[in-house]
Amino acid sequence: MHEASLVQALFDRVDTAICPHPPAAVRSLTVRIGELAGVDADLFRTAFEVCRDARGYAAAKLQVTVESACWACRDCRVALGRGEPLQCPACGGPVTLSSGGGLFVDRVEMEVIDV
Repeated sequence: MHEASLVQALFDRVDTAICPHPPAAVRSLTVRIGELAGVDADLFRTAFEVCRDARGYAAAKLQVTVESACWACRDCRVALGRGEPLQCPACGGPVTLSSGGGLFVDRVEMEVIDV
């Protein structure tokens, strides 16, 4: 299950982003998982629950959004749907995946006490 290593990488990334605050200050993490990212959202949630206490994120809740895969022409940016050709019908340019292929941290919510 590579989702466990992805969760560890998530915690590493958040550790860097929230420095100098402790992980215990994090209340919520919002993650976007692309449909074609090769990540099972349910396994990712399970790995998060298993790993969060050991990494100091016991108070953190995980919110996962699954992003649909979309393609677009690289040249003219025309959006294409599922099952359409890999060549743009408008200009003949190449079609590339424009969303739904990655794993992103969209939001980190923290509770920080003013000093």
